[in-house]
Amino acid sequence: MKKLSKKRIFDIIQIGNLHDFPSRVFDIIIVAAIVLNILSLILETFPELSAYMGIFKSVEHVTLLFFIIEYILRIWTSEYLYPGLPKKKAVLRFLLSYDGIVDLLTILPFFFLEGFVAFRFLRVARIFHLFRINALHDSFSVITTVIYDKRNQLLSSIYIIWVLILASSLCLYNAEHRMQPDVFKNALSGVWYSIATIFTVGYGDIYPVTAMGRIMAGVITFLGVGAVAIPTGIISAGFVEQYTKISGMGNGVRSVKVTGNIPLAGRTVGSLDYKVALMIRDGEPFVPLEITEIKEGDILIRN
Repeated sequence: MKKLSKKRIFDIIQIGNLHDFPSRVFDIIIVAAIVLNILSLILETFPELSAYMGIFKSVEHVTLLFFIIEYILRIWTSEYLYPGLPKKKAVLRFLLSYDGIVDLLTILPFFFLEGFVAFRFLRVARIFHLFRINALHDSFSVITTVIYDKRNQLLSSIYIIWVLILASSLCLYNAEHRMQPDVFKNALSGVWYSIATIFTVGYGDIYPVTAMGRIMAGVITFLGVGAVAIPTGIISAGFVEQYTKISGMGNGVRSVKVTGNIPLAGRTVGSLDYKVALMIRDGEPFVPLEITEIKEGDILIRN
């Protein structure tokens, strides 16, 4: 019974388990706790609300206590999250995962409260808990999948953008240093101007005054349009590919139905040797997360 009880707790605390009522209730509770915690963290910064500071602190401590309990339960049941690993390795993998790290950074200030500045700064890590709400919606899951699949191309585009920024800064320094030595002091002084010009239209705090500098500023503005378009195009193409998979129109799509002959029930999607693009459960398609548990009758669509 102990094993069954432990497995049941694991099922309940998994986010996005749409077909388990207690799990859905837990999802609602954790979303409410995250929102209340972030809201109290923000409202504490308003001097006008100092009279309610005690209420904000109470809400903060209660929700953090809930996060601590959840964190302990996730460590305790991590062997079901990674069924192919031994208990100790499963715990270590969870601790080093994104959720494990964010959960730890979230609760650390609870033990140190008003201690070192570094621990007070870690309170900001709570905001990353909002990403967990994404797990409740398939549309957000698609966004996460697209960014992950296109990560190499996105990193390449970011590299190109930074090369353009550094080149622009160096050119502006050579053109403006003699006329504005206090503004363009060195080759990196124009980085802020280049960033502001590439991604916006500039803020007017730094601007060129020479003819050559203004010509370069115009070129930087045109380059900025192309620089922003590169990652936008990559992400757009990724959405088209992902929704093509979801629609079942992709080439070479293969499906696996979980039955007694295919013993995958009880495992998580992340523990499989292949990537699952789509899962169909009770006739409803959705994009699974790595922690989504596979159940009898599920249809897994893979490439």
